[in-house]
Amino acid sequence: MTDVLRSLLWFIFVGTVVLWPAGTLAYPGGWALIILVVGGGLAITLWLVKNNPALLHERLRSPVQRNQKPWDRIWTPVFILAFFSWLAFMGWDARRTGFTAVPVWAQVLGGLGVTVSMLGSWRTFRENPFAAAVVKVQERQRVIDTGPYAIVRHPMYASALLTLVGTPLLLGSWWGLALSPILILGIAWRAVYEENALRAELSGYDEYAARVPYRLIPLIW
Repeated sequence: MTDVLRSLLWFIFVGTVVLWPAGTLAYPGGWALIILVVGGGLAITLWLVKNNPALLHERLRSPVQRNQKPWDRIWTPVFILAFFSWLAFMGWDARRTGFTAVPVWAQVLGGLGVTVSMLGSWRTFRENPFAAAVVKVQERQRVIDTGPYAIVRHPMYASALLTLVGTPLLLGSWWGLALSPILILGIAWRAVYEENALRAELSGYDEYAARVPYRLIPLIW
């Protein structure tokens, strides 16, 4: 239950980052994001508690670890800081424009993107028991080439792209959407360097990459 409690505290932190800069609780887009993140995140957490508690524990470990790739010890904290700064900025930006800058249909589209992203994350966890939050090659780790891994080599990152596009639409911030490519490029950079480590240390990864040519987006990259 400790991991569940840590997950709940994490969700509360996310909600605070979204609502505090908005300066009001009357923020429909913010509450919609919180409901999706908390509801979906809690569902994934409970599923992991039942089906793979070791993976849940691994996902909740520190973002800086001893056996983590040195470059990722820098990338991960920087990305986390950038992501939450981005969230806070969008709450402020939405308040500045009276929470009306983005039309309702686009907010709904953004909410659907976040929802599909969370389903993609769950499907990744279901398929890959080695889906750690940091870049490292684990003991007894093997190549996973089934489920979403048969389509793209990094389905977790592919799901994150939907979050990075959907979240600013849902929160009502065009400027947030304009900043999304910076975070997307950060994820793409990590995917390339993570693959370098997997090719060097994980048996069979080169053959897998030859079978599945796309990293994040089918037919594109």
